[in-house]
Amino acid sequence: MPRHLLVALVAIVLLVGGCGAAIAPAPTSAPSTPAAPTPSTLIPSAQTVPSGFQGGTITLGQLPPEARVTLELVGRGGPFPYRQDGTFFGNREGLLPARPTGTYHEYTVRTPGSPDRGARRLIVGSAGERYYTDDHYDSFRFVVDR
Repeated sequence: MPRHLLVALVAIVLLVGGCGAAIAPAPTSAPSTPAAPTPSTLIPSAQTVPSGFQGGTITLGQLPPEARVTLELVGRGGPFPYRQDGTFFGNREGLLPARPTGTYHEYTVRTPGSPDRGARRLIVGSAGERYYTDDHYDSFRFVVDR
């Protein structure tokens, strides 16, 4: 094998596997639902309900675990399970405070047992504000940490 290919292969092995890293055993069974992330792993949030928002509030602890997983994915920048995740949310319903186009992005919250994307979404604003809907944009609640 040519030396430059051997050097490249060693570099890849070190980058991917680490030097002397132990290989963890494979789990014997996958959990039925993903563990909900802790608030410290979620995207930062505005804690004051924005002016002009007429909906209620919901705490992180009140969100379904799948919504907390989605917030963690947003905080990490993905990868997202649906191609629509991260796209602009136009606020055509007018239920969120009026903001310039491109302020809001929508993300799917998985619904166990649903054959499609379901009705649950998170809307994240550019200032960190988070809104949750479980009825496909008919109503929203502002997400607060506590």
